[in-house]
Amino acid sequence: MTVTTLALIVLVPVLVWRIYSRLKTQMQRQRSIMSRHYTGLLVFGAMVLVPAASLAGQAYALVALAGGAVFGILLGVYGLRRTRFSDTDEGYYFTPDPRLGVLIAMVLVARVIYLGIEIYMNQGSNQPNPRFSDSPLTMYCLGLTAGYFATYSAGLMRWRMQKRKEIGRM
Repeated sequence: MTVTTLALIVLVPVLVWRIYSRLKTQMQRQRSIMSRHYTGLLVFGAMVLVPAASLAGQAYALVALAGGAVFGILLGVYGLRRTRFSDTDEGYYFTPDPRLGVLIAMVLVARVIYLGIEIYMNQGSNQPNPRFSDSPLTMYCLGLTAGYFATYSAGLMRWRMQKRKEIGRM
């Protein structure tokens, strides 16, 4: 075993722990900011549309991406139902379900780390490095994450627009 392999074995759990702790802090009570919701919808929507455009010849990967997006949308609707919304004098706040959000994000993180390890293991061999879009499982994880967070952003935008209409009626 080389020194770089040992470093990889030590650093991967540290990396996973740091990502998990960062995600956990992001899944607490947050101020609702419309520009963030628009950005989330656009970015996560693009995370599905851009790979879908390049997967025209790969039917399994395209179906996996679409299936992951559909399941992510369903989980996003479920996550919105479990979200606590609050309208205070300081502004609008929401508290997402921390377990569901972290779980969805960590699925994609785990897959990306796996691909990184696979690329590392292919060094020095004659095998080509895998592309992100080669694996249907990777596309499913990407679709799941993007579908969930795009739906969540759209749901937050909808909630804020309803609040805006309520203020207009008063």
